[in-house]
Amino acid sequence: MSRASLNDWLSYLEQLHPQAIDLGLDRVRWVAERLGIQRPAPRVITVTGTNGKGSTCAFLSQLLQAQGWRVGVYSSPHLLRYNERVCINGQMVTDAALCQAFEQIEQARGDTSLTYFEFGTLAALLIFQAADLGAVILEVGLGGRLDAVNLVDPDVAVVTSIGLDHTEWLGNTRESVAQEKAGIFRPGIPVVCGDPNPPATLLAAALELNAPIWIRGQDYGLERAQQSWLWWGTNLQGSALAYLDLPALSLPLENAACALQALALIPGVVWPEHPEPALKATQITGRLDRRVIGYQGRNLSLMLDVGHNPHAALYLSQQLSALPSGGQRYALFGLLQDKDLEAVLQPLLPLIDHWAVVALDTARTRSADELYQALHEKGASVCAYASIQHALKGLLPVLESADELLVFGSFYAVADALKELDSIAQEHLDDMAG
Repeated sequence: MSRASLNDWLSYLEQLHPQAIDLGLDRVRWVAERLGIQRPAPRVITVTGTNGKGSTCAFLSQLLQAQGWRVGVYSSPHLLRYNERVCINGQMVTDAALCQAFEQIEQARGDTSLTYFEFGTLAALLIFQAADLGAVILEVGLGGRLDAVNLVDPDVAVVTSIGLDHTEWLGNTRESVAQEKAGIFRPGIPVVCGDPNPPATLLAAALELNAPIWIRGQDYGLERAQQSWLWWGTNLQGSALAYLDLPALSLPLENAACALQALALIPGVVWPEHPEPALKATQITGRLDRRVIGYQGRNLSLMLDVGHNPHAALYLSQQLSALPSGGQRYALFGLLQDKDLEAVLQPLLPLIDHWAVVALDTARTRSADELYQALHEKGASVCAYASIQHALKGLLPVLESADELLVFGSFYAVADALKELDSIAQEHLDDMAG
């Protein structure tokens, strides 16, 4: 059957496999062999972790591009367009490139069933393999050991952080989660661990494979000053490296530090004298994403963050504490059923003056009633809305210029908010033109 558009293909892929998640490499490896997929680039960096994967990948991409490398990044999920998942030198690949890759996979797979993510991973690898890249950065979707990106042997394996998330797949202890993430390790291949206290299972996996490991706080690290920070680490030969006066960044410094240490271990990299421009240029939509919008004659402050688990909520609370709002702080919040509601709310409750809760546009959402009750029982000021769109239409008119609106809790929440904000911005432009 011919599929005319990317949306046609994505609709087809969503119903192709009986399970949305079906961890294991046998099926996807067989199809990869049929397609002739090998190494997508001379250098491959695989990045896993509970939080921080996206910004670590983005920092690495910018740092490598600054050296003149052509860099592919495969990441997930996307916010507004599927193409966000497959980027070359920071630019999304075209619909046509994705459709062509999907068609190749469809012809090669025969009767082998693939999940949406597996299909997408193979497509990214096909596109990268044909693009004459210097390096590819692969973000693990779930876990590591059985994730489809683990088809490819990395030159550097990165574990950004280890916390509890997706416990139905990865287990309910940090030890079990770490063991799954250590599945991306390879014999003798360097590992960077951004978690300063990695579980013994991660260290044992590296030891068993004779994989040298760099742990934040032990083998590399960072120190904060008032308006700057310093980084220290070592290269593959053990020579000391350092930057003494790095600029403040909007994204987590821990992930920038992790990316710098990974950069030091990639074969063929020339160590940059001045990484500051690449670090400062790194931005990710929906991660500690501060913006100001014009609305009914006022400039309103917003922050969007896709944090949706306890580790991310704690980090978000630290960032909010460091940059207090001059007025009231509102939160627009939605969460999926499989996330730990109590642990997500706990660090943020003292920092939010008013909550607005919604059900997200997915069958996996927690209901607005459930979120309302949880916050009401804790004495929070809270109201419920039918959707993100309704909530924004209710909240923006009451915000003052000194207030701040935080949108967080899920990729779904941030994606829907971005769509509505684009619509509001267009209305604002139309009003000005009129």
